[in-house]
Amino acid sequence: MRLLVAGGAGFIGSNFIRYMLAKYPDYKIINYDKLTYAGNLENLKDVEENPNYTFVKGDITDLEYLNKVIKKHRITHLISFAAETHVDRSIHGGTKEFVLTNTLGVQMLLDAVRINGIEKMVNVSTDEVYGALRLDEKRKFTEKTPIWPNMPYAAAKAGGDLMCNAYWVTHKTPVIVTHCSNNYGPYQYPEKLIPFFIFKALAGEKLPVYGDGLYIRDWIYVTDHAKALDLLLHKGKPGEVYNIGADNERSNMEVTKLILKFLNKPLSQIEYVEDRPGHDRRYAIDASKILKLGWVPDYPMEKFEQGLRETIVWYQKNTKWVEDLWEKAKQANPHIKVPGEKNGGKK
Repeated sequence: MRLLVAGGAGFIGSNFIRYMLAKYPDYKIINYDKLTYAGNLENLKDVEENPNYTFVKGDITDLEYLNKVIKKHRITHLISFAAETHVDRSIHGGTKEFVLTNTLGVQMLLDAVRINGIEKMVNVSTDEVYGALRLDEKRKFTEKTPIWPNMPYAAAKAGGDLMCNAYWVTHKTPVIVTHCSNNYGPYQYPEKLIPFFIFKALAGEKLPVYGDGLYIRDWIYVTDHAKALDLLLHKGKPGEVYNIGADNERSNMEVTKLILKFLNKPLSQIEYVEDRPGHDRRYAIDASKILKLGWVPDYPMEKFEQGLRETIVWYQKNTKWVEDLWEKAKQANPHIKVPGEKNGGKK
């Protein structure tokens, strides 16, 4: 397999590349990434000398260059993690970039697949395209759940998903769409809930919890997600949608308290803040379809605390990676509040 990984320098993409290189020593992996604020080649520092790994800087909306790269490297398969991902950013500014990348970018990739006769494409999407579930119901998202996004980020991702369906129906473009629950693990950009709260807790700062803290997310360890995507690249059926989740529903407050517990920090560091607009109450994934294909997560619900502990330990051991990333974030946004800093200087 000669695999182009769009957005491979991000959190999930870099973990996927590392997983694939370790499992398939004869596969060629081309990491195609624009290196926006969340793209970080330090995530793959340990594999950059691997002869089967190549990095190419590029934008998925640039079809001409994308085609050149695909032809040059004789790509047979394509998987895309390329996306603008942070919900708050899509709400408070930059919505245009979300639409360009998450909808138009997917359409460009689909055109590249058609033009170059690529055997299979996997478009990595999110459970947020389904909208929200109520706290008082047991229902979960299935592949048949209607798409009804509530936030600009989710709407832009839904646009890409619908484009995949249209290309399959119209052109029989061999594409699979995946909807995954919230990922956690090493190399996650620090604006996301778990790493952000880890760094705030370590700095002795308040952990800002939205609303009542009872918003529920379905958490999955990032390498379990990589395993699922590997399976779909090989055995997934084009034209199909697959939900990926570890049946691990946790409230934001529960996760917050676990982080404080593992770091031996007081609950007084929790601070309730004004809720964000359009905040979805609950996400929950029914992953029975991919489970029937043979996927089994290494970190199911009963091992969540183990996975969270390992994640915390990883961040504690990789402080240089964290510091470099915060410095990059500050260069992109001088007003960003970095945990552990006060009045422009570190505590």
